[in-house]
Amino acid sequence: MSANNAKVSAAGISNAKQSSEWDLVITRVFDAPRELVFKAWTETKHMAQWWGPKGFTNPVCELDVRAGGAIRIHMRAPNGVVYPMSGVFEEIIEPERLVFVSSALDDKGNSMFDVRSTVIFAEQRGKTALTLQLRVIKATAQAPQYLKGMEAGWTQSLDRLGDLLDVITGRH
Repeated sequence: MSANNAKVSAAGISNAKQSSEWDLVITRVFDAPRELVFKAWTETKHMAQWWGPKGFTNPVCELDVRAGGAIRIHMRAPNGVVYPMSGVFEEIIEPERLVFVSSALDDKGNSMFDVRSTVIFAEQRGKTALTLQLRVIKATAQAPQYLKGMEAGWTQSLDRLGDLLDVITGRH
C-alpha cells in the first residue's frame, strides 16, 4: 500500500512510510555566500524576519541549533491568527546541511502533522544553491487543509529569505 492510500488509525494519524502526495522538493539559488544563507536559517534574528508566507510575522521564534535542540515558532497571519509550530533539530553540519522535524500544532498544542525538512546549502560560484526537501512523516485527518498550502507557503518564505539576503548583502 502506498502512503497515498495509507489507512488512518483510530487516533486519526497516518504514518507515511513511502513518499506522500504532500512531499516536496524546492531548489533556489541565492546571490549570497553559503555561510550567510546558513546563518539566516540558524540565527533567530534572521529567521524571524523571513519565516512564513508573505505578510506573516513571527512573534515567537526560538532556535536551539544543535542535534536534539528545540525549535518553536508562532507565525501570525495578517488577519491575526497565530499558527504555532514546534520541532527538533536532528542534524546540523555547518554550513552544508540542516535536518529538522517540525510539527504544526492545533489549538490544544497537539501535532496536526510532522514534516522532516532537509536543507542542503551548496556553494555555487559565490552564490548558494539551496535544496529544501520536505517529507510529511505524520498527518492527522485535519492536516490536508494546511498541507495543500505548503508549497505556496514555502515559495513565499524563500522569496522573503531572498529579500532579506539582498538587504544584508547590500543588493537591495
